[in-house]
Amino acid sequence: MAVSIADIQKIRKMTGAGLADCKKALTESDGDFDKAIEIIREKGQAIAAKRSDRETSNGCVLVKAVDGFAAMIALKCETDFVANGADFIALTQSILDAAVEAKAKTLDEVKALPLNGSTVQDEVVARSGITGEKTELDGYLYLEGGNVSVYDHMNKHTLCTMVQTNKPAEEQAHNIAMQVAAMNPVALDEASVPQEVKDSELKVAIEKTKEEQINKAVEAALKKAGFNLYIAENEEHINEGIMKGNITEAQAEEIRKIKKETAEQKAANMPEQMVQNIAKGRMAKFFKDSCLLNQEYIQDSKMSVADYLRAADKELTVVAFKRFTLRAE
Repeated sequence: MAVSIADIQKIRKMTGAGLADCKKALTESDGDFDKAIEIIREKGQAIAAKRSDRETSNGCVLVKAVDGFAAMIALKCETDFVANGADFIALTQSILDAAVEAKAKTLDEVKALPLNGSTVQDEVVARSGITGEKTELDGYLYLEGGNVSVYDHMNKHTLCTMVQTNKPAEEQAHNIAMQVAAMNPVALDEASVPQEVKDSELKVAIEKTKEEQINKAVEAALKKAGFNLYIAENEEHINEGIMKGNITEAQAEEIRKIKKETAEQKAANMPEQMVQNIAKGRMAKFFKDSCLLNQEYIQDSKMSVADYLRAADKELTVVAFKRFTLRAE
């Protein structure tokens, strides 16, 4: 049967599919709109299955706050060409609107929400049929309650944040939302850092401290013996030194012996209290760099985020924040 331009445009408006796909679906369905839409959805399912192992490193991240409920979500795809398309951004916005209206708490709840006569997940799968790329939802986060500031970094839809304060403070909350975007804190304060993270960071701090102390002792021993530290740094440099005639085979063996014996001796006699004290210092730096309220305020490094908030109101603080980005960090 002949397919009219009006029918093609109607299906395109309903599905967002390309004109050629709409015409083909209408032709195959003999003009039945419901069947045509189903054909387009089935195409999306086939493409989604075929490209399931593809990486979705691009996409669109949006954030929104309405009447005491704020949320962000990412609709991910394979290329920035698709991600920057108006239809792709519009679909992301419609999904976020539905999630906020329903006050959804999980990504699975969002996927099951009704959208355009179907479900959010069906619309996402159908988008694969339109773009030819793997498409998936990710990064659904929410905050409940008032005093939430939302921020879309540079309005590029790749990094969004939400910050909630304990009392109204629009300017300060917005500035801290930008802080969260720029500095990527892992927790609100030291108390809110998960214990497993603290344990892991302390272990790394102790190991790094011991390694540094051993390296210092080895360097001192090599210097005392009169060896060039560059040549003694590793086997590659030692062999290079031999080839260039800078050291002899015997000197190379002496270097290896000094490094081995000094490292073993230092490791066996390292003061535990000294190691713990240095490690504690490293942990203090970790908390300063990684905890939002402890971080240096990006607009004035002479004060912390907590100091900045107290300067506006001595009782003002941040009670929660969320952040999601598509960028590799």
